[in-house]
Amino acid sequence: MQFINISHPEQNVTFPRAVITGLGKGQGLFFPEHIAPLDNIPALLELDFVDRSKIILQHLVGDAMPTRVLQKCVEEAFNFPVKLAPVSGHVFALELFHGPSLAFKDFGARFMAQCLASFRSDQRTTILTATSGDTGAAVALAFYNQPGIDVVVLYPKGKVTPLQEKLFCTLGGNIKTIAIEDDFDACQQLVKQSFDDQQLVASIGLNSANSINVARLLAQVCYYFEAVASLPRGTEPVFSVPSGNFGNVTAGLLARALGLPMKRMVAATNRNDTVPRFFESGKWEPRPTVATLTNAMDISLPNNFPRVLELEQRHGLPLQDLLTSFSINDDETKEAVRALDAESYLADPHSALAWKALTDSLEENETGVFLCTAHPAKFRETIEETLERPVTLPEALEKVSGKEVLSIEMPADFELLRDYLLKE
Repeated sequence: MQFINISHPEQNVTFPRAVITGLGKGQGLFFPEHIAPLDNIPALLELDFVDRSKIILQHLVGDAMPTRVLQKCVEEAFNFPVKLAPVSGHVFALELFHGPSLAFKDFGARFMAQCLASFRSDQRTTILTATSGDTGAAVALAFYNQPGIDVVVLYPKGKVTPLQEKLFCTLGGNIKTIAIEDDFDACQQLVKQSFDDQQLVASIGLNSANSINVARLLAQVCYYFEAVASLPRGTEPVFSVPSGNFGNVTAGLLARALGLPMKRMVAATNRNDTVPRFFESGKWEPRPTVATLTNAMDISLPNNFPRVLELEQRHGLPLQDLLTSFSINDDETKEAVRALDAESYLADPHSALAWKALTDSLEENETGVFLCTAHPAKFRETIEETLERPVTLPEALEKVSGKEVLSIEMPADFELLRDYLLKE
């Protein structure tokens, strides 16, 4: 299996090279050149999550990774549960927050970390990543104290929750964190500018653990299969995905291209609604990013959307039939949190937003699955204000709640960031 740079298809590399390179020529994203459907999906759905994921990922990466190496990567990365919880009627919550950072980003970050460790040469590697909330913790915890790897995480100052910040900004050691005095799109642009600087890339062995890295994307495909495996055989669910950078949506559509039974997908956004407006008008017109309750989705320039279009243009996936996108505002999100609480299900704002988009569009005979992307306690302030009652912290958050944030602050200035990276 080869991976092409979708902006420059002449750049054609193996999976290990795509992972090590991170971002391709001209800020292009790597993606499978060909997508062949998996054999015998019914038998695959009978396997447990880890064994099934080994087969799916081996199919996607091909023989560029020896089977025993890939299997070990999967075993080490996916060592926590995925749960499908009934909510009401034919609606289910796919809980993806049972990993170390209490967010769905653990799947991709941990698989990528294991892959890089297996590919590692003697050259030191610097992982540069931007986060709107949850990626930072997942990446930091996946690479914490890993020999030969430094991690630098950029995040928008004051625009992640205090507990999100504590999870990745209190570690120290090989984890450096920078609060950028701007929004997430500015953080993401700084990462892209860094990859365009070939001297910088070579000097510090630059890589990225954002969803621009194809290893993270492929790992996310696996839990869509687990959702369908947990439903009665023959069910073709509607998936609703809280969507910011659109990596999660891309992974779901890739699962569909591999043959996973799925009726359609809903990409649920907040007021940063570039994609819903694009589907309505056919015009790509990003607006300035606005701050919302669902801060991990405060993104106006979704990095992965070119991969969504690639699935249609190169691989023939019928997006018009498979994908819709809706914008949900903060008041609707709060009401969704209350409505789910009335069903005895506590959901964080992002997950509640996905539930709202799902139930607003679900037809009577359809089964719906909304992705729960973060533990509700990570958004304690919003949940407590909305429900007017305290939220108990899980152990992982309790342990960091009193720790000192070790971040430095920096304006969104590439030359300042470049100097910092070269000195570290």
